[in-house]
Amino acid sequence: MTLMFFARLPMTAMGVTLTLYVVQNLGRGYGEAGLVGTATMLGSALGSPLVGRMIDKYGLRPVVAVCGVASTTFWISAPHLSYLWLLLVALPGGLLAIPSGSIARQVLAALVPESQRRAAYSLDSVSVEASFMIGPSVGILAITQLPASTAFTGVGVCFGLTAVLLYLTNLPIRGEDDSRPKIAGPRPALRTWLSGRLIATLLVAAGALFTLVGTEVAALASLRATGDVGWTGLVITVMCVASVIGGIVHGAVAKSLTQTKLMLLLTLLVLPVGLFDQPWWLLMIALFPTNLVCAPTLAATTESVSKLAPATVRGEAMGLQDSATRLGLAVGSPVVGFAIDHSSPGWGFVAAGLGGLVLAGLGLIWKRRSATAGRVPALTS
Repeated sequence: MTLMFFARLPMTAMGVTLTLYVVQNLGRGYGEAGLVGTATMLGSALGSPLVGRMIDKYGLRPVVAVCGVASTTFWISAPHLSYLWLLLVALPGGLLAIPSGSIARQVLAALVPESQRRAAYSLDSVSVEASFMIGPSVGILAITQLPASTAFTGVGVCFGLTAVLLYLTNLPIRGEDDSRPKIAGPRPALRTWLSGRLIATLLVAAGALFTLVGTEVAALASLRATGDVGWTGLVITVMCVASVIGGIVHGAVAKSLTQTKLMLLLTLLVLPVGLFDQPWWLLMIALFPTNLVCAPTLAATTESVSKLAPATVRGEAMGLQDSATRLGLAVGSPVVGFAIDHSSPGWGFVAAGLGGLVLAGLGLIWKRRSATAGRVPALTS
């Protein structure tokens, strides 16, 4: 848990560091900086399941070695590239980034018995919140106070050290309770394990991240509209603290809510926040309940994926979960931003909640249709 916490830090600093570098050092606009961020995120979304598949097939060490070299090379060379070249290499740079999140979840599934995974994944979600409270702040400090080459080299060194530590520890990717086919043995076909229930789980994950990123965008817009943008850091910190509290409670209780119920709470609690968007302290209080459900929803999603995916393809399944969450992030920000531009910040919270509900609803419809289709042969035989 400690190792994976530090392994996530360079990943959390990556987006804001690239954005500020493009704007501050290359003299480009935020739109052009956003293209670099989108390319990196797209590469990561495409790469996570592919890297996970390679881990399933070849083991952790060779894949971590390749990704570590690629990530370190990208970050050390990035400050010496023009904007066009940076944009071109951003996608493969994201593609071969070390998927710290999916590796952490896969290793936890191997180390922790199924009966205790909810607590383990809740603690992992708390760790994610802590890394997001530290990583971006350190990235901003580095890129604004140090030469770009020094800041980027620091990020690259962090990726390299992460790869070295993961290589040396060689964490297990399959547990004692799993069936243990050889790494090079046959693996089940995608259609045999990518079930309707698993697809529904991934869509709910996408909806959760749509709601979360949309809530952050709407909160920032509200604070700017009321002239309280200086309180943004405190508001976001309190949101993270609420998520940490929710994650601890979710992992500690004997029985918690399902992923679907948690997702429903997450979206419904954000809908009325726009009614309490000023002053800033009232907005902060209104955001507390919905963020209490943030870490539990993410933990329940990971628990569902670990149960539904066979151990031999767990790396690829965890990678698909990463892709689903990045899809929610990529779609949520512009959609909620569009709603705010054509209405008011208060309606941004409504858009964040409704968008998450739509994606989760699509998942539930898919799940029911798949279940109905699966029952047809039994009824006609």
